[in-house]
Amino acid sequence: MRLYAEHPALRARQLAADLGFLVWAVVWVLVARAAHGAVLLLAGPGRAVEDLGRSVAGSMDSAAAAAAGVPLVGEELAAPFDALSGAGGSVGGAGQSAQDAVGTLATVVVVLVLLPVGWLLLRWLPWRLRSARDAGAARRLAGSAAGLEVLAVRAAATARLDQLAGLPGGTGAAWWAGDPAATERLARLELRRLGLRPPT
Repeated sequence: MRLYAEHPALRARQLAADLGFLVWAVVWVLVARAAHGAVLLLAGPGRAVEDLGRSVAGSMDSAAAAAAGVPLVGEELAAPFDALSGAGGSVGGAGQSAQDAVGTLATVVVVLVLLPVGWLLLRWLPWRLRSARDAGAARRLAGSAAGLEVLAVRAAATARLDQLAGLPGGTGAAWWAGDPAATERLARLELRRLGLRPPT
């Protein structure tokens, strides 16, 4: 399988397409990273709320434990502190939920930003693989007279009309009659289309 054509013009187009895809992918990956980092900044308030809730819950637990030690009325004194500790835990849970939501949003943003890379990859990769596969197969066919005949048939069926008209007069009739020179002229058209140099 030949990754790049032998013909300079087609090889330059293939290299430009590959480089363009690489630049496109790198740009979008950088955009995705920047967007991910920017969205994760929104998790800061959630962390602050979670820390505040944890701090309040810890302080109220300590106060409840101290109040519970008061003789006779300890349980009654500890009850409000226990309630405040539970509220602090709820606030901390809300902060954690906010951080989770921001993390999910950051992931979704990365996926959305990387969609253009996937779209271009689905268009670019099959084209590159197909051109490499076709060039390799044509190179193998060009090594035999029967293979040149196959290439000539393909050129006669798919070559642009201006290319066919540019062949010497009578090429089609000569090829139809089995003339090897006409067959080679048509096969060269197909090889040139695939970016390959004709066999010597």
